[in-house]
Amino acid sequence: MTDALQREPAVPALRLAGIVKTFPGVRALDGVDFEVMPGEVHALLGENGAGKSTLMKVLAGMYQPDEGRIVIGGREVRMTTPLEAKQEGVVLIHQELSLVPEMSAAENIYLGELPRQSFGRVDWRRLYARSDAILERLRCKFRSDATVAQLSIANQQMVEIARALTVDARVVVFDEPTASLTDAEKVVLFDIIHDLKAQGVGIVYISHRMDEIFTLSDRITVLRDGQYRGTLETALTNEDEVTRLMIGRSLDLSRESTPVKAGETVLAVRNLTCEPYFEDVSFSVRAGEVVGFYGLVGAGRTAIAEALFGLRNCASGAILIDGKEVAIGSPEQAIALGISLVPENRKEQGLVLQMSCRDNMTLPQVQDLTAGPFVSSGAEIAIFDQYRDRLAIKTPSWRQPVGVLSGGNQQKIVIGKWLSMQPRVLIVDEPTRGIDVGSKSEIHTLLRELAAQGYAVIVISSEMPEILRVSDRIVAMYHGRITREFTAAEVTEDSLVQAISGIAAPAEA
Repeated sequence: MTDALQREPAVPALRLAGIVKTFPGVRALDGVDFEVMPGEVHALLGENGAGKSTLMKVLAGMYQPDEGRIVIGGREVRMTTPLEAKQEGVVLIHQELSLVPEMSAAENIYLGELPRQSFGRVDWRRLYARSDAILERLRCKFRSDATVAQLSIANQQMVEIARALTVDARVVVFDEPTASLTDAEKVVLFDIIHDLKAQGVGIVYISHRMDEIFTLSDRITVLRDGQYRGTLETALTNEDEVTRLMIGRSLDLSRESTPVKAGETVLAVRNLTCEPYFEDVSFSVRAGEVVGFYGLVGAGRTAIAEALFGLRNCASGAILIDGKEVAIGSPEQAIALGISLVPENRKEQGLVLQMSCRDNMTLPQVQDLTAGPFVSSGAEIAIFDQYRDRLAIKTPSWRQPVGVLSGGNQQKIVIGKWLSMQPRVLIVDEPTRGIDVGSKSEIHTLLRELAAQGYAVIVISSEMPEILRVSDRIVAMYHGRITREFTAAEVTEDSLVQAISGIAAPAEA
């Protein structure tokens, strides 16, 4: 017999067989099968609510399956806690950060497994030495004794990723790991994934970013409505086939060709400066158009939005509404002038997750919906019903806590909340972050429809396809300055990349 005939089939690093998980009134997983081979990057895709996170929480010991088996390295296991899962070599890097803000990066990296000296005392020297070595491998520019609360969101994500490098892992699950990372940090993460793959670790990669999926993965498995829909070889498929499996239809992601019918200038910014975030910024937005802001993380885009909404005080420059200079020192003043902001982080800045959909929708105007000393429930429900229908928000009732909705529906609640204030200028920061491809298309269509209805819309995005699809004009930023402004007809990917890299000179007036 030849060696090839004698060689036994490879044993999966992980196999989930017939996994069922039911919550009150919801069958979240319905007999799902999934496997990862050693040294494989296996992408897990599906719309928000498809069951991806529930399946991974079953794997990580956070949930126990009602039915089905978990097999790791050929051995069936039962894990009832995340610590037991980690002991079996399973590490889950959460999309939602699971760090303790008051503790150091090192304490978070080794949480639950701090190195000890005699009498149970923490060996701080060994803890910081080990942690610094891991952070150096991740090319982080902060020390492990830094308090997590003082770190940026991107650096907090790197601390979360560092946890995966503390154990001899069999399987590492990355759940939307690049949502808060800069392009340079993404390169480091992808290098780490390739290193883990070369060491024979099985990688589960969950992301809504198709470019990452097709760059990193070997196979793609799709879930829809809690059910297994199929597994594809990445090299033999394409984005359209994956999308059809995910949502049951193809998407038209092309840019609308209808020319913009913009009206008068609603918002104008003249030489606005807010050091150290941005300097000498000038632009305008007309009724009926979408102006996109594109640039690297830290370029100053979000800071401009916050200044327009009264969250930052500017040292110099002017903001004009309908040609008249205005002073905006607080969100209340911005709202009164007709400016609304859908923030970058909807869960921390845009929603109260424990409150109902109705209460979130009407929160900015609750003082105007009172009948005597009480809030008018009927008025609140009427507003919610109006924008639920207008934005096609999927929720069984206005009573539903907004925290249990999918990311796309949460974002529609935030947008509806500000539309109900009848703004003239709508600023939307990272409109589709953490949202599946189907909901992303709906949000894009909504933004174009709002412009067609006469809103002046500003969109800030880190995704080039998104900014190209929705914008009538694009403002490129680099290190706090506007480097170039493009129309939709003249912009190209190359020229846009040059502009946000500081290569292109500002356009001539």
